[in-house]
Amino acid sequence: MDFLPIFVNIKNRNCLVVGGGEVAARKIALLLRAGAHITVIAPELCAELSERLPEQLSQGMIMHRAEAFRPDHLNNAVLVIAATGDPVINRQVSEAAGQLHIPVNVVDNPDLCSFIMPSIIDRSPVLVAVSSGGASPVLARLLRARLETMIPAAYGRLAACAAHYRERVKLHFSRPEKRRIFWESALQGPFAEMIFAGRERAAQDYLERSLQSEADDMPQGEVYLVGAGPGDPDLLTFRAMRLMQQADVVVYDRLVSPAILDMVRRDATRIYAGKERSHHVMPQESINELLVRLAKEGKRVLRLKGGDPFIFGRGGEEIETLSDQGIPFQVVPGITAASGAASYAGIPLTHRDYAQSCIFVTGHLKDGSVDLDWSMLARPKQTIVIYMGLLGLPVLCGQLIAHGLPGTTPAAIVQQASTHNQRVLTATLETLPELTISANLTPPTLIIVGEVVKLHQKLAWFEPGSDLRAGEPT
Repeated sequence: MDFLPIFVNIKNRNCLVVGGGEVAARKIALLLRAGAHITVIAPELCAELSERLPEQLSQGMIMHRAEAFRPDHLNNAVLVIAATGDPVINRQVSEAAGQLHIPVNVVDNPDLCSFIMPSIIDRSPVLVAVSSGGASPVLARLLRARLETMIPAAYGRLAACAAHYRERVKLHFSRPEKRRIFWESALQGPFAEMIFAGRERAAQDYLERSLQSEADDMPQGEVYLVGAGPGDPDLLTFRAMRLMQQADVVVYDRLVSPAILDMVRRDATRIYAGKERSHHVMPQESINELLVRLAKEGKRVLRLKGGDPFIFGRGGEEIETLSDQGIPFQVVPGITAASGAASYAGIPLTHRDYAQSCIFVTGHLKDGSVDLDWSMLARPKQTIVIYMGLLGLPVLCGQLIAHGLPGTTPAAIVQQASTHNQRVLTATLETLPELTISANLTPPTLIIVGEVVKLHQKLAWFEPGSDLRAGEPT
């Protein structure tokens, strides 16, 4: 995040605009909508400003000084915009404002800005700002246009009505969690629909009745067991997104990508419960107990797991504990790592010509060994997907060869599947362990063994960075 998005109160405060052209006119119009007092520094004004200036001068909102910029013009200004079209003057404004620690925006020059002007969707008192950090103003404008169609003008009336009842609701419910649940229900239910339909009196009556019927008691706790998928946020389900936004607490694993964690409600409490080889931040039994305790405190708990919670995620153990304790829970499946890694690596797990079955196993080492049914795994026309197998890769490949698979059997390892850090290494059972070491691959990884790996070179479509074949970057 290159810029911190904030909303600044400039009502009845002094702002400086250097420049008098059409671009400056647009910035001045925006500042006026926010209630600023504006001083314009420009030897000449464009026609739009010249026509508007007499009316604004009479209201005391704009003062024009027909002169060249000087640093002392910054005295008493709380915000500055440079829009002269002259790069030398714009730089002078930026440097002078920086010395005085005054926020400055230089139009079309992000390097000289301490703040930038976003594209705005105005549903006052609701404001939505969209910015590309100066990288592509046109893209920000296109995104704003799309959001305009998704946010009706009535959202402003909805926010105003909610503001009217905010103190009433705060007094009625002593617990913040209960207030939040009440408003989430109201703003997504009949109250909001009545506002959208223009029935504001009926909406207020409905909210009054809702308040009277809701007791100020402990909210009902619940646990959401949600699969976060292989890493790409676009692969989350709609239901997962909804629950991520309403949870009070999130308990998350090491395999949950930062991009997905960023989509959780900002003010939710975050608890890391990751597990790495020989290092468990929190044992599984402690995680189970934590979920129960938080739910009994009335919290809505998001248990966020990489991949799918029911495929080597120990989700069954967690909800079994919840069930024993009478805790309500929901389970939201996620795209498991096998499916995500295979799809993004261009390796079909089944294929009419190569594999008629697929089997998932865990390659986690215990006491230096891997306890698997090797004879069952080492069968022709079968794809083997191995979770948590990086450390035991030499053992895995050696045992598969020892139990009948040819050493030339194609094999692949996928690192951080579906993310921009994805790397794919294809080799054979004989060569994969050594090549993996030389490629310096790190967890999380997934191993795919079988003839379907041959299709990778032809079907690979995702290009996050370097793609490895036979140990060499291409």
